[in-house]
Amino acid sequence: MERSEIERLIKAAIPDAVIEITALADDGDHWAASVKSETFRGKSRVQQHQMVNKAFGERLGGELHALALTTIAL
Repeated sequence: MERSEIERLIKAAIPDAVIEITALADDGDHWAASVKSETFRGKSRVQQHQMVNKAFGERLGGELHALALTTIAL
């Protein structure tokens, strides 16, 4: 999956997100994402990650093999 598609999907689910994406390998399958959003405020880290993961639906684990997440409430 392309970096721009990852960002687009996260932004569609979490419009105020500030996103930084880093390739963990040169294979287009392994990425790290830092996602900052006001919508994370008051939510546990697990809930924050679930919000981001939901943006990918069935693509996570398939088209997008691995995504290491860091989430931060603004």
